[in-house]
Amino acid sequence: MNRSLLRYAVFIAAVGLGACDKQLTVDNPNAGNTGKVLGNPLDAEALLGSYYKRWHDGLWSRDNPPANFEGMANMLSMMNYSSLANNCQNARTPFTGATNVNTPGNTCQGEQQKLYFYMSEVNRVASNILTKLDSGMSIGTTTPATDARNLRARAFAEFLRGISLGYIAMFYDSAGVTSPSMDMSAENCVPDPLTGVCVGKLRPYTEVMDSGYAALARSIDYASRTGLTGTDGFPLPGTWIPSPTSFTGGASGEFVKLVRSYRARFRANLARTPAQRAAADWTLVDADAAAGITTDHVNTTNSTSGPGAGWRRTYEANYGLWHQMPPFIIGMSDTSGSYATWTGAPLGDRGAGNVGFLTVTPDLRFPQGATRVAQQSDFAIASCAAASTPCKRYFVNRASGGDQFAGSAYGQSNYDFVRWHSWRVAGDGTALNGNLVFFAKAELDLLRAEAAYRRGDFAAAAGFINISRTKAMGPPVAGDTVQSHFVAKGGGLPAITAFDATSPMPGGNACVPKVPQGPNLVSTVACGNMWEALKYEKRIETAYIAFAPWFLDGRGWGDLPAGTPIFWATPYQDLQARGKAIADLYGTGGGVGNAPGSAAVKGTYGW
Repeated sequence: MNRSLLRYAVFIAAVGLGACDKQLTVDNPNAGNTGKVLGNPLDAEALLGSYYKRWHDGLWSRDNPPANFEGMANMLSMMNYSSLANNCQNARTPFTGATNVNTPGNTCQGEQQKLYFYMSEVNRVASNILTKLDSGMSIGTTTPATDARNLRARAFAEFLRGISLGYIAMFYDSAGVTSPSMDMSAENCVPDPLTGVCVGKLRPYTEVMDSGYAALARSIDYASRTGLTGTDGFPLPGTWIPSPTSFTGGASGEFVKLVRSYRARFRANLARTPAQRAAADWTLVDADAAAGITTDHVNTTNSTSGPGAGWRRTYEANYGLWHQMPPFIIGMSDTSGSYATWTGAPLGDRGAGNVGFLTVTPDLRFPQGATRVAQQSDFAIASCAAASTPCKRYFVNRASGGDQFAGSAYGQSNYDFVRWHSWRVAGDGTALNGNLVFFAKAELDLLRAEAAYRRGDFAAAAGFINISRTKAMGPPVAGDTVQSHFVAKGGGLPAITAFDATSPMPGGNACVPKVPQGPNLVSTVACGNMWEALKYEKRIETAYIAFAPWFLDGRGWGDLPAGTPIFWATPYQDLQARGKAIADLYGTGGGVGNAPGSAAVKGTYGW
């Protein structure tokens, strides 16, 4: 084992990527004295209150560009296209046999491991604090089991455990699970081969998620209790989750709504194949989504101290290099015939000659007009460059002269996603600082639509899809009635009125979406049915909000290109700490030596 791994073994002993509590003997050299912090109740509470931002930074960091795999996932799911090697984006170009390699020194090592290590650290810190509470530490005025302040800490710690374990489970194949007051059984205490320090047995992602579900259930229970003694219970202190929302307690309080929203996301997105997604417990998904947030969940970002916003601070830099919206998905909105021509050509001929793709669509989230000039006139990005000024459209037709085409021609288009441009350049007063959506209410509506569709209740499914599908232009802020100020609130598309699984979407030749109908990349297009309308709405409404939303949905729906890696391998350090040799390390995706079943098969659209 090399020196870097030795340093890592000491680190995991400190922050506990699966370590047992009673053998936690080495302090993290990059942190303060953990024992002293946890020995003081107020210091422990302050540490706990800072760790949502630590969790958030694992997903939506303040780095520029963000040092995680979100850029790779967005490439793999065709939500983004970039020719740059930064963050290994161009190594994840679809249709090129991209794999997620997991060996020491691989180019993408830091990006591929960050989420795993951050989530594991958050889980460990929250578990340590819960262990102290179980051992009798009291933050409040009475016993830990009955005091409102102690219960608030327990609810928040279990929330952090649940959302950190949930994200590990969605993206990696296995992990050690740290829990409060872990026992010393051989199953939980596998000795590191170098140091002898106890590290937890690696458990499959399904068991990791089960632990996450259990933590979220306890969080809900603690937050829902009433009649407690003491003070300083709910709502959460405003610094714990920086947001304009007051996270109140109670079974129907804002905190529990947020917990249940994340649990709904996890229940749907754990699946890695269409069969697994179909087998998810959609009754539970629907129940959580129904009890979730009732408006968009907003965090207040801070470019210095967090929360950050990940790739949303990068997507507009160097148009055509960092970011383009390739036509595979957004082209489904086209009603002019351009998408049919494009997708009917061999892959290598699409966009040949650096010809940008023009989408003409009635979908109001896209610029309107039959020519590029008309679309640029309809919506110029400068119109939403002031602080707290929502953009008229979600997408912009890039200004002439701004194209910087490079890489595979099929990744090129005229469009950039600019829904959050005002925040990007001016925030609520200064760039990158201010309120920003991180969990869209539309995601829950469309999870409920999927639950209804899967149980055959097509009328209910249509109702949920229509919420965003039919919503048109509206005032950007309450009370604004000036029509010229209005911005797209949804697609403004005709409502679904045929409540079945086969009828094409209304609109005749102007239907949205139009979807590929072909087995070998060369396709015709046809009006999509209700299922395709559901998927289209989910993509457009969650783009660049959730972490890698198109990747998670795409693998569960069977829409990723064949050969795409569908998860990431456990970081090699955690494997070596458990005695795995170099020869036992592996990657994911197609090809020899990668984990079996870790690559997408050819799916819905013939990709």
